[in-house]
Amino acid sequence: MILTDSRILEEIDKGSIVIAPYDRSCLGSNSYDVHLGSTLAVYRDHMIDAKKHNQIDCFEIPEDGYVLYPHIFYLGVTLEYTETHAHVPFLEGKSSTGRLGIDIHATAGKGDVGFCGNWTLEISVKQPVKIYKGMPIGQLIYFPVEGQILEPYNQKKNAKYSGQPNKPIESMMWKNQF
Repeated sequence: MILTDSRILEEIDKGSIVIAPYDRSCLGSNSYDVHLGSTLAVYRDHMIDAKKHNQIDCFEIPEDGYVLYPHIFYLGVTLEYTETHAHVPFLEGKSSTGRLGIDIHATAGKGDVGFCGNWTLEISVKQPVKIYKGMPIGQLIYFPVEGQILEPYNQKKNAKYSGQPNKPIESMMWKNQF
C-alpha cells in the first residue's frame, strides 16, 4: 500500500515524515516531487574499484544549466532534506524526467525507515541533455511497514549514508568486508 496525499500530510503533521524545504504544490495524489540540488559530482578516476575509496569531484550547476553526456556517470543530490521515521521511502524518477532520457538512480531507489538526509542521485542519460538546479527530478512515495522497527537506519552503527548533506556522496562500498 502507498500513502495517499492526505496520509502524507498526516505523517508530516505528526513529524514521522519531514521534507525541507516543503512546498504544498509539490504534493501529488500519492507522492511528493523532489528537485535537483545545486551540486553534481563525477568520479576522478575513469575506472572505479569496489574495494577502494573512490574520490569524487563536486561542482556547482551554473545558473544557465549544465549539459549531461552519455557514458559519464554523475552523482547529484536532491534539494530537499528528508526524514522518514515510520515508513519506507522510495525515490522514483518523474515521467517527465524519464522522457528526457534521464535516469536518476541505478539501483538505490529504496530508503530505509530512519533515513535522514538529502538523497544522492545516480544520474545517467541516453543522449546529451541540459539540466538545471531546482528542476523537478523525482518523486518520493511512502510505504507503511508491518511490525516493530528494532533499529532505524539513523541509529545503526554501520549506516554508511545516514545524515547525508546537500551534496552528492560517493559509494561507501569499500567499507564492507568482502
